Amino acid sequence: MSEPRMTADPIRTERLDLLPLRVEHAEEMAVVLSDPALHRFIGGSPYSPDDLRARYERLVAGAPEPGVSWCNWVLWLRAEACLVGTVQATVTEGAVAEIAWVVGTPWQGQGLASEAARALVARLGQRSVRTVVAHIHPDHRASAAVATAAGMSATEEEQEGETRWRVVLSP
Repeated sequence: MSEPRMTADPIRTERLDLLPLRVEHAEEMAVVLSDPALHRFIGGSPYSPDDLRARYERLVAGAPEPGVSWCNWVLWLRAEACLVGTVQATVTEGAVAEIAWVVGTPWQGQGLASEAARALVARLGQRSVRTVVAHIHPDHRASAAVATAAGMSATEEEQEGETRWRVVLSP
């Protein structure tokens, strides 16, 4: 039997509010994520506001697969009263979550991604999640630092040229 779907509820950190993703965030987030350099390691190119709105509509609708939860948050930087990035978790049966993060170029280097990822992993651990994984390009030192800050360690496993990072959470 499938576990109940997990939902993205607000999370507060020292500097950030992780707010559940809404379609209305697309226009501001299209600007936040507009730097092509953000796609250096993951490929692709920035979404237009309309394309990002369509993507957010799909994400907000939720995963079509039973037993899979798509949890997505935007990062609200309270001091600047603006959105600065996103974190996400795809939670599957078996208490596993795959997470990812991105912070807009103007706000990088301030520890915001690490702060958000730590909070996300902690929240997942308060739920039924026991294993958290991320896939990171081997040359992406900044994302490796975020994963390390969130308690994750690199494994020997690779998927599509990316290293699998993992942390097993205590029950």
